[in-house]
Amino acid sequence: MTSLHDRHIKPLILAGLNGDNWHLEDYVARGGYAQLRRILEEKIPPEQVIADVKASGLRGRGGAGFPTGLKWSFMPRQFPGQKYLVCNSDEGEPGTFKDRDILRFNPHSLIEGMAIGAYAMGITVGYNYIHGEIWEVYKRFEEALDEARRAGFLGENIMGSGFSFELHAHHGYGAYICGEETALLESLEGKKGQPRFKPPFPASFGVYGKPTTINNTETFAAVPFLLAIGPQNYLEIGKPNNGGTKIFSISGDVERPGNYEVPLGTPFATLMELAGGMRGGRKIKAVIPGGSSAPVIPGDVMMQTDLDYDSIAKAGSMLGSGAVIVMDETRCMVRSLLRLSYFYYEESCGQCTPCREGTGWLYRVVHRIEHGLGRPEDLDLLNSVAENIMGRTICALGDAAAMPVRGMLKHYWDEFEYHVAHKHCLVGGHAGAAAAAETVAA
Repeated sequence: MTSLHDRHIKPLILAGLNGDNWHLEDYVARGGYAQLRRILEEKIPPEQVIADVKASGLRGRGGAGFPTGLKWSFMPRQFPGQKYLVCNSDEGEPGTFKDRDILRFNPHSLIEGMAIGAYAMGITVGYNYIHGEIWEVYKRFEEALDEARRAGFLGENIMGSGFSFELHAHHGYGAYICGEETALLESLEGKKGQPRFKPPFPASFGVYGKPTTINNTETFAAVPFLLAIGPQNYLEIGKPNNGGTKIFSISGDVERPGNYEVPLGTPFATLMELAGGMRGGRKIKAVIPGGSSAPVIPGDVMMQTDLDYDSIAKAGSMLGSGAVIVMDETRCMVRSLLRLSYFYYEESCGQCTPCREGTGWLYRVVHRIEHGLGRPEDLDLLNSVAENIMGRTICALGDAAAMPVRGMLKHYWDEFEYHVAHKHCLVGGHAGAAAAAETVAA
């Protein structure tokens, strides 16, 4: 439970979960599938369901923050052929681990949310694309699907309503790029996971060239709960334009890393209290507020910032997936950026030249700075390479690789400059002992 504007708000998606009570009977005992049953038994018009989701202010919880009800309204209702619903559970962003907990501890909330979405958009087939490196979660979701089918919540003529919806789990192979929605669709079709040019957008040309709506795991899982408490009540939980609760994955130098579901607009300082504060009583230095692709924010600024889309944007970053990475005063920003730049270099799909070549340049230049071989011109070179990646790729992965570089240099230029001049870290520790003998081509 947390407090926002003197109101005590309980979690919605994560409420009452203990790791063992994920089965169908547990979910039903907590009120699960009541909203799907109500919609079908009362024959609530699909347009009304979409209107309720719009009124709730629910925004996509995967990173972009696009209004969910508006996205659902893009699905052409009168399309004569097959339409598809897809859940993006390809959670590969460093620091993000909320969706796998939903799938592990509350999978039926996702199933019910997708079934409600399918009803609202006139869809009969759905897929949940699950990240390839989390086998336990995939198996758990398959078990939950079997339970839902046996109970009549999935399949033909659900609860005798005439509405049919079949949902399938699809296991990816671990590529970060498949978190991008069109690369996910390519992979789902059995092709190489590379992003498509847009337009056309998935709403008109998605899976197998058919209209497709894609939402994130947490987004779908929130739908039954917002309908249960009412769209207006859900909207009022958070701040204007930031309705409802959000699950934040906090990691790094905190005492109790983990997932915390709090209202959007909760002060970051409150989240830090829930996570037990800084490990070892050290001072906070920096925070990456929305997954590794979000620009870093200095700790003192972040401590004065609320956790919602607009406040984080005003502070110079983005809420993203809600993965909060906290760094204390002992952390070297050069070394931190080295790890991030290597990740994006490894995960580039290679389709676009600015990303394919640019991520390699970023990694190699940061690598030589960290290992005592930096040159005075390297800092400007990093900014230049990052700037020439931004906005010049088919998907946002190029931007995701460039933004951490620009953010680190903006706020910690002196640390990088010190590394170049003195061949070791400003916050303690020397660059690699073998640095003088190492050659890094760039």
